[in-house]
Amino acid sequence: MGWTEKTDKITISERVKKAMQNLGLTDYEIRAYLPLIQMGPLTASELSNIAEIPYSKIYEVLGSLEEKGWVEVEGGRPAKYHAKSPVTAVEVMKLKLEEKFQQNGDIIVSELMPVFENRWAKERPDIWILRGEQNILAKLKELIANCERELLLATPILPKELLRTLLPFFTAIKGRNGKVQIMLTSDVEQQTLKKVAEVADVRVREHMFGGGAVRDLKEVMIILAAENGKRPAIAIWSDHTSLAKFARDYFDYLWNDASVVKKV
Repeated sequence: MGWTEKTDKITISERVKKAMQNLGLTDYEIRAYLPLIQMGPLTASELSNIAEIPYSKIYEVLGSLEEKGWVEVEGGRPAKYHAKSPVTAVEVMKLKLEEKFQQNGDIIVSELMPVFENRWAKERPDIWILRGEQNILAKLKELIANCERELLLATPILPKELLRTLLPFFTAIKGRNGKVQIMLTSDVEQQTLKKVAEVADVRVREHMFGGGAVRDLKEVMIILAAENGKRPAIAIWSDHTSLAKFARDYFDYLWNDASVVKKV
C-alpha cells in the first residue's frame, strides 16, 4: 500500500488514492477512512481533528462511508467508528455496484429496446453476412436470448465458457414449457453432454460441417465452419420465416438420424 505517518497526517500513494476515487470515494471519505485503519476506532470529533475534516461535515462523511460499506459504527456515548478491512470494503462496494448496474441496466433495456427494435425492424436488411468468431458468437447469443418457445441448435463444439452463458437461456425456455433441441458431435465431452441434457433434448452425430440455430421459426442462423470443421468462419443470419422453416426441416432431417443422449 505504501503509506506512512508524517506529522500526524497519513499519506497514501497517488495510485491508491486514484483507485479509491475510481470506486466512488470522495477526498473527505478517503481522509476519514485512513486514520481508522491506522489508529483503530475513533469518535467523530477525534476523526474530524485528525483528518482535518470540518466538524459540520464529519457525520455526513461517516454516514456515506457506512452506506458504502467502508466503516461501521459502535453505539455509545460518544459513538465510535471502526474501519472495515479493505478486502471487505471493496467486496461490499463491488456487490453494491453490480446490483446498481443490473437495476439501471434493466430499466434502460426495458424502456429503450422496444424503441430500438421498432426502428430497426424498418431499417435492417433481411440477410446479414457475419465474419469473425466473436461477431458470430455474439449474434448467436442474441438469437438464443430472444427465443420464447422453440430453439433448435446444431454446433460441432460447445466450449465450457459458452455453455455457462447459454444454460440460463435454455433453462428459461424450458421454464416457459418451450422446446430446446441441441445437436452436437460425438466427440463433445461427456460432462458437457450431461449438463446440456438436463435442460434440453440432446442428440449427437459423428460429423458436422458447421452448425446453426433456429428460434421460434422467426430467425435463423447458418454457421459455416473453418477448414478444421470446428471454429466458425462465416455465418448467414436472416429473419425470413421461409428460410427459418427450411432450416428447421433440414435440422429435423439430421436430428432423426442422430443418436439420442439419455438424461441422467
